[in-house]
Parts: sequence; structure tokens; C-alpha cells
Amino acid sequence: MSIEITQPYEVAGSETILTAEALAFVEELHQKFAPKRNELLAARKDAQKAASETGSLDFLPETAEIRSGDWKVAEAPAALTDRRVEITGPPSPAKMAINALNSGAKVWLACLEDATSPTWHNLVDGQKNLYDALRGQLAFTSPEGREYKVDDYASAPVVVVRPRGWHLPEKHILIDGEPGVGALVDFGLHFFHNAKLGHEKGLGPFYYLPKLESHLEARLWNDIFTFAEEKLGLPHGIVRATVLIETIPAAFQMDEILYELREHASGLNAGRWDYLFSIIKYFRSSGTDFVLPDRAAVSMNQPFMRAYTELLVSTCHKRGAFAMGGMAAFIPNRREPEITAQAFAKVHDDKAREADDGFDGSWVAHPDLVDICREEFDKVLRHKPNQLDRLRDDVSVTAGDLIDLSTASGDVTEEGVRTNLYVAIYYTAIWLSGNGAVAIHNLMEDAATAEISRSQIWQQIHNNVVTADTGQEITVEYVSGLLDEELEKLRGDIGNDEQFEKFFVPAAELVRDMTLRGDSYDDFLTLSAYEQLA
Repeated sequence: MSIEITQPYEVAGSETILTAEALAFVEELHQKFAPKRNELLAARKDAQKAASETGSLDFLPETAEIRSGDWKVAEAPAALTDRRVEITGPPSPAKMAINALNSGAKVWLACLEDATSPTWHNLVDGQKNLYDALRGQLAFTSPEGREYKVDDYASAPVVVVRPRGWHLPEKHILIDGEPGVGALVDFGLHFFHNAKLGHEKGLGPFYYLPKLESHLEARLWNDIFTFAEEKLGLPHGIVRATVLIETIPAAFQMDEILYELREHASGLNAGRWDYLFSIIKYFRSSGTDFVLPDRAAVSMNQPFMRAYTELLVSTCHKRGAFAMGGMAAFIPNRREPEITAQAFAKVHDDKAREADDGFDGSWVAHPDLVDICREEFDKVLRHKPNQLDRLRDDVSVTAGDLIDLSTASGDVTEEGVRTNLYVAIYYTAIWLSGNGAVAIHNLMEDAATAEISRSQIWQQIHNNVVTADTGQEITVEYVSGLLDEELEKLRGDIGNDEQFEKFFVPAAELVRDMTLRGDSYDDFLTLSAYEQLA
């Protein structure tokens, strides 16, 4: 095999990260594991097609012994026993990484996936910032001369890195002339540079695994971890991985996913927004029983969402694994005290529910929310680091409960359609400009919420849904008109003609194509947008 960098080595830190030895390690990962990854991606399409045609999913009969068996995952390392509050955010730019490390959270989820736009600069800079953080040398000086540094590395959050999902390529690194696998590039570079030192310090290597759709995909990650540990002469089992249960097929294989990773497993996370996206995507052509109300109406109290989180906590604690709550989208606005107060109240409610349900910790996306999350979990945990002893034997969730979308309360409205169009265009434009997350109307939007937005519109068109507030059937023509209006609204809201033409106009065309094209459906917005990215 041969490996080639297609982008100039112009990002600061390239010489540290893109060494010949590190690239050789990435190349070997591809040689051994990329073919299986490709095979598993193809299997996803077959599984989705079968579920869509039948309008059903079920627990796997061939793995019943695993679900009924008496086994547990490996004991948690000391650094991961208390995860009551985790802050999420990208490792690039350095200022954001430093803010996360100064946040007071227990864990920083350093996200190279949904919160990162995978430009070459962001990927190399993010890896360099993670490298520097582990070595206690991360610093940044702004153009105005303001200096940023980590206050105290000893009390800083433990870093857990989220590489990209299996589906995403890395076009800046070619292996035998083909784009690299984003997940293998992200993991390979980070593990090669940081695994040994992280282990010596008791701080890793720890990972979050996104977008898995089967236990076989978890098995592939386990094989990769085992190989990487052996290749670098490190003890078996030092990797700890938390899997995001953010696809509907994965919700039916939680036990199996933990089992495959049991020597490397740390827990599962309720990735609520991608989970909603996955449900819509999986059952988009399965009829009106699978049409959800406006996104704003789909709270965690909807019956099918309650079933999902209750099953996750029960499954994790039965296996000695941590159950991690999801991210509340509400964010404060320091310039608007009333909005901030409302956001704080909603986050309090969200984290109190998770703590009461038995979760061991939860996510926030803003440093101002760390204390709120900690407060709610402190009330329940008291002196304990987690709730692994709370087994939730009272939980009984059926396959039907997980996909009973017809009982979801709420309506589809024109306002909801407009909001979906606005968010999908806005987020895609920001992503194209090189940022992976953005605050829109005091909600933190990332790739998952943009995916929900465009997928809901596609589904509504193809199921002849009528808006409850205006009585209008949602058609291609109707949505096209609303999209034009929302784009003009964005022109005024952005107030920068150059940025609008450069990013928002092409973003609108992407959203238009993906929602109004006809029967074809793009599995991931970010895949379609990737070719336009620097």
C-alpha cells in the first residue's frame, strides 16, 4: 500500500502529527481493517431496506444467549469512575479546547465528528491540540494579544476523543489512491501519539464511538483496539470506549455491542438527536405511523424516547457499564438574562430527569451549564461516583415500544417546516465555512439536528403530510417556496453579503437538492456537503 497527503503541510503542528511513523501506522490500520469497514457499510443498506419494507425491527434471535448471559464489561479505570458531567466540543481551535479543559467538567468529549467540520486545518490542529493538552503545554494567544492557558491540568477534565463515524471519508489522505477512512485516520493519529503517555498518566486512551449500527461494527472496533495495543507494545485492554447509541438498529443491540467490546468497554451514551435522525431515516418510507411531529415537540418524555433511555440505563448497569445522558440543546445567552434563565431552567429539568432515571452522568455543550448538570447529579449521587449499583430491574421494554412513533404527541406545522429549513440551511452554511456547531435561536445545533431537519421535510413530502396550523399539504412546490423565503430571511439575519453568497447560497442548494430531489435520499448531509469543503 502507499499513503499520500494531498494537502500541503501548512497547518501549524503538521510536522508533529503527520510523522512518517504515524502515517505508517494509519496505513497499516487501513490495510487490515478498511475492507471489513466497507463490507459493514454495505450491510447497513440491506438492513435499512428490510426494516423500511416491514416497518419493524426486533432483537436478534441469534444473540439471545448474549442478552440472557451473566457477564460484565471490564472494570472502569480510576479516571472514568466519576463522569457526572461531561462537556462536548471540538479540539480545534485551541481556545475552545482550553475553555473545555477549564470548564470544571469531569470529562471533555473532544469531538472530531459532529461538532467538527472536517477541514484539513481543523483535523490537524485538533490532533495537535490534543497532543499538547496531554503534555501540559496547550496555550493560545489571540490576535489581540490575549493569552489562554489551562488553569490546572491536575483537575482538568479527562479527555475522551470521538473519531468520525464509519461512513465518513478523509479525502486529504489517500491510501492506494483512495480516500482514507475518517475513523481510522482520527483514531490512528491520536492513538499513535498519545496512547502510551496517556496510559502512563492514567488518562487514556479513551474514546467515544459514534454512529454504530450493529454489534459487528463494535466487533470491528474491538479488533482495531486489540491490534493497536499489540502493535505499540501496550497492555491489552487499556483502551476504554463509550458507544453512542444514536441509531435505531443499535438500540436493539445494546447488550451485544457491550459484549463485543467487553474488555475495552466503558459504557453507552444516549445520543438523542442522532437517534431521532436515525429513526426518521430508517422508516422514512414506512408510512404515516412513522411521521413525527415538529422537532421541537419531540422531547425526551415521548413514550418511544423514554423506552430508549430506560432500556439503555438498565442494560448498562446490568453489565457494569456507565449510562451517559445526552446533550440538552438549550444554551444561555449572556446578553439576554430572560433567555438565559429559561435555558437554565430547562437544563435543570433535563438533567434532573436523567439523574433520577439512573444515568451516571450527562453532557453539556456550554461551560455555563457545567454547574447545573453537576448540581442535579450531586443531588442523586451524593457521596457516590456513579449509580452502577442501581440495576433498574423494574424496566421492561419491548421491541414495539422502541418504534411506537404513532403515540408521539404533537403536530406538524408550517412553523416547524420553516424552522427545519432555516436550521438545515444555516447549519450547512456554517459547516461549509469550517465550523461544526453553531447557536441558532439559543439552541446548540450540530450535524445531527440539521440531519433531523432535512430528513423530516423529505419524509413529510413523501407521506403527503398536511400542516395542522395552515391545512397545507407539504409538497415539493410548497417547500420550495418556503425555502426561498427562509433563505431571504437568512440574508437579513446574517447581514454579510459576502458570507451569504459564499456559504449560505450553496448550502440552500444542497438542502433543496436533498429534500426536493424525488425518491432518492442521501444517507448523510455531511457526505453530500463534503466535496465542497476545503
